[in-house]
Amino acid sequence: MKTIEIDYTPRPLQRELHALMDQNRFCVLVMHRRFGKTVAAINHLIKMAIEETLPRPRMCYISPTYRQSKSIAFDYLKNFTRNIPGTTFHETELRCDLPNGARISLLGAENPSSLRGNYFDFVVMDEVATMPASIFPEVIRPSLSDRKGGCVFIGTPQGHNYFHDLWEAAAGTPGWARKMYKASETGLIDDDELQAARASMTEDQYAQEFECSWVANVPGSVYGRELQDADDAGRITNVPHTRDQRVETFWDLGMHDYTAIFFVQALPGGRVNVIDFYQSQGEGLPHYVGVLHERTRERGYLYGNHYAPHDIEVRELGTGKSRREAAHGLGLNFRVTPRLPLEDGIHAARMLIARCWFDRDNCREGLEALRHYHRAYSERTRRFRAQPVHDWSSHSADAWRTVAVGLESQTVGDGRAPQRSAVMEYDPFSYGGAA
Repeated sequence: MKTIEIDYTPRPLQRELHALMDQNRFCVLVMHRRFGKTVAAINHLIKMAIEETLPRPRMCYISPTYRQSKSIAFDYLKNFTRNIPGTTFHETELRCDLPNGARISLLGAENPSSLRGNYFDFVVMDEVATMPASIFPEVIRPSLSDRKGGCVFIGTPQGHNYFHDLWEAAAGTPGWARKMYKASETGLIDDDELQAARASMTEDQYAQEFECSWVANVPGSVYGRELQDADDAGRITNVPHTRDQRVETFWDLGMHDYTAIFFVQALPGGRVNVIDFYQSQGEGLPHYVGVLHERTRERGYLYGNHYAPHDIEVRELGTGKSRREAAHGLGLNFRVTPRLPLEDGIHAARMLIARCWFDRDNCREGLEALRHYHRAYSERTRRFRAQPVHDWSSHSADAWRTVAVGLESQTVGDGRAPQRSAVMEYDPFSYGGAA
């Protein structure tokens, strides 16, 4: 048996990457710039191609474009396989054939349909953030099924796109693993170089490229940094419903717009579990009463108080009744949160996030809205405007302010007599139920 040496000595963190890829069928690996991810990925493909016991192994490296694969990865592939006797290279096809019948192909993601019809034992998808969202579920995943192949997704964040969806999904999916490597933690780039980079980049650009921030490309994000801290601390995870603790709901009610509801359990010791979120558009109050009933039936929620902002007291011209009175007629008794200036409410909402644990799956839509909620930048004044942009995320953000103000009013008291009963007396099906 002849020993073949490959001119590659992985750094400790690269060894960690190889171990993750060996131990898990699917990996989502988020790395700062200049980490050495492409070098590690190419060498792992070579390793897999040599060790694969199935006949005619097929390995694949995919970058956003065919040109990128050629200019970046093909030189690495030729360099690290040059000492393997009998290896042949096909320049026009960006292909390397090893003497054991294995083949390593370099492809581009700009035309996903051109990748159909192949089978693969292992695939590396590099810079997934700039690839079409359909390429993995529609093209690559089926190509791995015959031989139960694996796939690793590597790259640097570029906001909330398909790469972020993969990162989120990997947290609780069997057979999947994820890992993030920030420049401030790896020590691969010295402090002087990081400071020089920071001086020539905006704070958001630096946070995205070197600190792997998912929200850095949402300029003016109101809650982005706090939610990133929560995610980094592992507080966006699976948060089970505590059955011996009442669930309180916090609302923002739209007339012909979105209505958003957060479902919260405030636990002893100050911890707040945000266990659920619901949002819909164009529905009346009976629909949302039905949603509450459905959650009780399917998830066992026992409700405490229900909180709404001050505008629930506004009377509608058509009926002369306020929405609070309409809700009371359906058996839903709201507490009205104190009216605060917008900035005070935002400050309270930011401070609250530090005490919260969010259920990743049940609150996904609400978390996405909170991350997107932002202030617009004024080119004239060269600063962000005080008033956040009113868009699809606003109602979820307003409901989150209701959470912060409502929980605070529990602590300091809101001047109202305690609610005698939290039991809702209604039949949702007489009002149409949940959709």
